[in-house]
Amino acid sequence: MNIPFLDLKAQYRTIRNEINPAIQEVLDNTAYVLGKSVAEFEKSFAEMHNAKHCIGLSSGTAGNHVALWALGIGPGDEVIMPANTFIATAWGATLCGATPVFVDCEPESYNIDPEKTELAITDKTKAIVAVHLYGQPADMDRLREIAERHDIPLVEDAAQAHAAEYKKQKAGSLSTVSSFSFYPGKNLGAFGEAGAVLTNDDDLAEKCRKIRDHGAEQKYYHVMQGHNYRMEGIQGAVLGVKLKYLEKWTRERKRAAATYKTFLKDVDDIVLPREMEYADHVFHLFVIRVKEKTPGKPNGERDALRNYLTEKGIATGLHYPVPLHLQKVFEPLGYKEGDLPNAETLARECLSLPIYPELTDDKIEYVCSTIRDYFYK
Repeated sequence: MNIPFLDLKAQYRTIRNEINPAIQEVLDNTAYVLGKSVAEFEKSFAEMHNAKHCIGLSSGTAGNHVALWALGIGPGDEVIMPANTFIATAWGATLCGATPVFVDCEPESYNIDPEKTELAITDKTKAIVAVHLYGQPADMDRLREIAERHDIPLVEDAAQAHAAEYKKQKAGSLSTVSSFSFYPGKNLGAFGEAGAVLTNDDDLAEKCRKIRDHGAEQKYYHVMQGHNYRMEGIQGAVLGVKLKYLEKWTRERKRAAATYKTFLKDVDDIVLPREMEYADHVFHLFVIRVKEKTPGKPNGERDALRNYLTEKGIATGLHYPVPLHLQKVFEPLGYKEGDLPNAETLARECLSLPIYPELTDDKIEYVCSTIRDYFYK
């Protein structure tokens, strides 16, 4: 049996009869940049996440940048964020000329540690970015209390958390401004690159709209510095169709995650993801940790299991094998191995198993039985 890590073809086949006409409408109207399809998607996505404004953008990376840019982040400023995330989170700060300050994650949720966050605050700190890693919201109450007490904006990187909830509140509506990615592999994915920011602040929303469109308040009238971060019409059309299925697809991801947990719960050599009591996890990724057995041989057991699964036709992923504070690009910041132990342990032990709405229980059972064979054969 061959099981891909992600099967976008299977998803496309289920909605082809709606997707193709939506794209054709964009082509017929030649509304290739922004336009009606983007505006309609923005409205629907904002409503789903209980936000007042959605500004469609060209990518999730653009979302990270625009969110901080609109907040006035610039050279000399520091932005606190977790080390265990995709590097696009950090680009939000560096593209503004600011310095990312990396902190450790909590050992069970894998999300940014509020206590470590507060310890990292200095007089240069101008924003805190909470990443809802793998689809599970961070502990937003504690983070908001810290941010408010220090009068620092709190930003959500919700790239992996479409429709996730924290204490019954939608991710993306829990902070000053949030960013989303619609990269094709996300829970809500475009047919290419796309992203967005959400906010309830009217002035901030207006700044974001200007930034995405060359700093213009109307065509050829530029009132501030900006960029070309506009969402394409085709992506708005695709996302508008897909958004109608997000709730169903999320239920299927949760079903897949529950099946994995049922069949792997007694495998002592791995650590299953924990769902925090305050969070409604949407399982963008299903990440297990493979416990290290050989001192001095980091990644050994994880990589051996991954190779075994590959031999048996099962594709897996690594999210993320090198935490940001140890990336070569950030060497000048002076971090060293051992500075953020939880993030480093996760990087050595993490292994992402296949998960997508179309993944059937029999395929999940095959993945689980293969893992059990590896440890108990």
